[in-house]
Amino acid sequence: MTSKTIQVNHLARVEGEGSLYIRVDGDTVQDVHLKIFEPPRFFEGLLRGRAFGDAVDITSRICGICPIAYQMSAAHAIESALGVAISPGVRALRRLLYCGEWIESHTLHIYMLHAPDFLGLANVVEVAREAPAVVSRGLALKKMGNRVVQVIGGREIHPINVRVGGFYRTPSIAEIRALRPGLEEALAHAQATLEWVMTLPLPELRREHELVALRGPGEYPMNAGRIVSTGGIDIAAAEYDEVFEELQVPHSTALHSNIRGRGAYLSGPSARLRHNADLLSPLAAEAYRRSGYAGLLDNPFATIIGRSIEVIYACEEALRIVDGYDAASAANATVTVGAGEGRAVTEAPRGILYHHYRIDDGGLLTHARISAPTSQNQKAIENDLRAYVQAHVHDTPESLQSMCERTIRNYDPCISCATHFLRIHWERMAQERAP
Repeated sequence: MTSKTIQVNHLARVEGEGSLYIRVDGDTVQDVHLKIFEPPRFFEGLLRGRAFGDAVDITSRICGICPIAYQMSAAHAIESALGVAISPGVRALRRLLYCGEWIESHTLHIYMLHAPDFLGLANVVEVAREAPAVVSRGLALKKMGNRVVQVIGGREIHPINVRVGGFYRTPSIAEIRALRPGLEEALAHAQATLEWVMTLPLPELRREHELVALRGPGEYPMNAGRIVSTGGIDIAAAEYDEVFEELQVPHSTALHSNIRGRGAYLSGPSARLRHNADLLSPLAAEAYRRSGYAGLLDNPFATIIGRSIEVIYACEEALRIVDGYDAASAANATVTVGAGEGRAVTEAPRGILYHHYRIDDGGLLTHARISAPTSQNQKAIENDLRAYVQAHVHDTPESLQSMCERTIRNYDPCISCATHFLRIHWERMAQERAP
């Protein structure tokens, strides 16, 4: 019998520093560890003792690509703790801001990080050489997402305009309506993106995960909804800790999220579409039907299709909000300082993002907990790696290296400029068995 150890020392396209370890004994995969070894960043500890309003700006620094998700979950959780009811105009403007983030984040992953895998190319530079018009379309689409974030948030990276109760500055009607031509063009680019993505060859891997997402109320989820799953979960954000838990594992400095008593689950585009396809906008709903994605939800390599559908939705939804925008209705809510406890869940591009805060009488944070999508999906990624390697246990090291990279990248666990992020060391040993 032969034993093999796949040792990947550096992962560059995960949130922070990571590596991969896989041990195969004969024909059986024994261990799979996606190791996140970046030193703890202590954001939760940093928040304790700070004024409650600081959480919105501080947590946005957790991610440069998805700062809106952190700002929205922080603002909503603190507003829940303080009993703040935001106006319909603020709610719509926040949703528009979230649309901008979905457009730019999904587009970056589709074109720059994920597509080269399907084309057999090393990176987006090679894609640009072979198909410059395709990459130009992706860049234009991402630029429009950035533009939406800049107009509402004050700048493209780590926006500065979001506050508890609303915004520091409300954009004028003229500023918002000026986004319409660019969004119309972006919608056309998004539709062309899906047509292109549907031509890409998909590896075959079927995985049954418990799919967790927000649902409703009456709209495709971004900022609000109940937490639902294919396993029967249906709870409010306030009940999150009763159903989900975070565990420390020896091989990672990042916590693993589990459903209590059940284990791993999956959040993100496939989960959102599984629970909310009936709430898609008209063009996005047609794209979902035409793409056949309903029959591909269990193929992790097909998430590039799901992200493309959600870009169409975000462009349509942004246009709807732009057309109905009324600056007068976007007035900030009154915020009264006091003690309280609040929780909130929103949908980051990669999946659900949970924030939990406690505030004392003086308005200082006494407790903060954040569960990011990457942490929540880590165990599902490990399970996918185990399944793929088990099904291809006799493949060459080079082939397994490539497909392990692709398997991890399906989840868009982070953004980095690295191209090849797995260096796999195989250790082969002949093992003698007693007769």
